[in-house]
Amino acid sequence: MSTAGFDDRDGYIWMNGSLVPWRSAKVHVLTHALHYASSVFEGERAYGGKVFRLEQHTDRLIASAKMLDMQFPFTADQINTATYDVLRANNITDGYIRPVAWRGSEQMGVTAQNAKIHVAITSWVWPSYFTLEARLKGIRLNMAEWQRPGPNMGPVKAKASGLYMICTLSKHAAERAGYDDALLLDWRGQIAEATGANIFFVINGEIHTPTPDCFLDGITRRAVIELAHTRGYKVIERAMFPKDMGSAQECFLTGTAAEVTPVREIGEYKFTPGEVCRTLMADYDVMVGKAPAVKSSAA
Repeated sequence: MSTAGFDDRDGYIWMNGSLVPWRSAKVHVLTHALHYASSVFEGERAYGGKVFRLEQHTDRLIASAKMLDMQFPFTADQINTATYDVLRANNITDGYIRPVAWRGSEQMGVTAQNAKIHVAITSWVWPSYFTLEARLKGIRLNMAEWQRPGPNMGPVKAKASGLYMICTLSKHAAERAGYDDALLLDWRGQIAEATGANIFFVINGEIHTPTPDCFLDGITRRAVIELAHTRGYKVIERAMFPKDMGSAQECFLTGTAAEVTPVREIGEYKFTPGEVCRTLMADYDVMVGKAPAVKSSAA
């Protein structure tokens, strides 16, 4: 993985329909998105040259843009084709992909109907979000100070940059306190998600997860629920409160970056990564093409 800043690398970025040299992919300081957070993005992974659930990610990118009143200037097929163009141009078979759409500098102010919608796709080699040792041992989370807003407080179903401000603040606070990540509650005091991943709990052999009514119903989240059903696990989506963590034996996060990562601690609550975590980690690795299928003694 390169140690250079993300603005100073060799390679190519797809920008508004063409591949351009990495260092030439620039925007103006008066870009609307920089001042008013009018941008949406996706996080995707390629495994063995194939992007995991690319079509779903692209559809969500376009849907997010629509929620921010942005007229997306490309078709889904064009974005999907461009994604593979970027991977080939950068000689990447296993890596991370970041498509982003934003309002440009044609208009400055809260109103921005005349600002051009720009789209770019980048890719780089990025290993697992957490080390394998940390994944197997389980990571530590604290409780975030910030809370996820309600559906009437913002476009909570969009993967929009502005919604991640509290995630950055929560992640920084967690790391300063010696934790790996943070758990956010929502405006009702219900369990929501980690700073960049959905969360699951294993309670007496059943898998419980918060209903995603004010945060993203992650693509990896849905994939892992499919895997759990295939294994015969019962998955319950419901309103969950911090006290419910006291009944859980296992806990894990899911996300494009996190993949499937067990959790061993959230504040005062302790968990032991066990059979469910190990099984779903292994099954997910098989699903995305990281490992051959293996048998499990899971349900």
